[in-house]
Amino acid sequence: MNWYVLRVQSGREDRVAENLRKRIKAADLEAIVKTVLVPTETVSEIKNGKKRNYKRKIYPGYLLCEMEITDDVWFLIRETPGIGDFVGAHGRPAPMEPHEVEAVLGTMEKTSEKPKVKIQFEKGESVKVKEGPFESFDGIVDEVIPEKGIVKVIVTIFGRPTPVELEYWQVETI
Repeated sequence: MNWYVLRVQSGREDRVAENLRKRIKAADLEAIVKTVLVPTETVSEIKNGKKRNYKRKIYPGYLLCEMEITDDVWFLIRETPGIGDFVGAHGRPAPMEPHEVEAVLGTMEKTSEKPKVKIQFEKGESVKVKEGPFESFDGIVDEVIPEKGIVKVIVTIFGRPTPVELEYWQVETI
């Protein structure tokens, strides 16, 4: 079985995927269409002092399907409301490469265990330290390291610019 990409209506990926699963079950094609997947990642952010995790679509407007393409499957998918077409040249479905599938599934698995941190700071942005030993100091973002959840800020201490590493939740925009 190969993985294929389907174009769907953006914003309706979950509803279209559920509808496709129901149609596959009703047509008794579950052995041929193994998986229908909306690629998502778990994102963590702190808003108003509260940590919250939510799912974000990695590829809005697309579904992934693991299946064998037969005439029955082709027509079932093409006739499902909300599905545009297969991704591929000249309307012909092109299977995904194994390394592409592994990358997408790996991202989904990795972020479900350890959510990706959403940091909305950019280099050069003015911020205020709201927690820690440099509380109430103003500074400028020098570097953002999303993998570690760290923001490097240049803070002026005794008239001299000093780089300080802070957790992303310890600073806020001015």
